[in-house]
Amino acid sequence: MPLLSTRKQEKKVKVTFANGLLFVEKADGKQQAFPLEWFPKLMNATDEEREDWDQTDKGLRFNKLGVDVDL
Repeated sequence: MPLLSTRKQEKKVKVTFANGLLFVEKADGKQQAFPLEWFPKLMNATDEEREDWDQTDKGLRFNKLGVDVDL
């Protein structure tokens, strides 16, 4: 039987947006930048939509937008 946890998974990356770019900073301090033109839904999203994301095994999932970013 699987164990269930009510605690939200701790996010191990920091996500910010600036100057038409999506920045992802990992726990080790390494940073990646992605042009928002690669992700039109993110480029046109509200702050609320951009803030609703979860870390996945492959990268990030922006829940309200249905956008995945592989890291």
